[in-house]
Amino acid sequence: MIFGLPVSLFALMMIAVIASLLVIIFSFGFITIIGIFVFNAVLYVGLSKFTHNPQLLQFSKVFPKIISNKKTSALHYE
Repeated sequence: MIFGLPVSLFALMMIAVIASLLVIIFSFGFITIIGIFVFNAVLYVGLSKFTHNPQLLQFSKVFPKIISNKKTSALHYE
């Protein structure tokens, strides 16, 4: 874990930071720069919340626990 984030989420954060630095270099608006800092802070807080509570994006399972070819019939042939 790096800065409290798993490696994959830390990589996502670093990509966002590098993209933000590119925008800051080529922008001349003070509001744009402040907005980018706020976006990065919100992204970091959101990723850290997601790390501590991974059930936030957990959906129901697609596959059943048991897969069987057995026919589901109430008739007994014995």
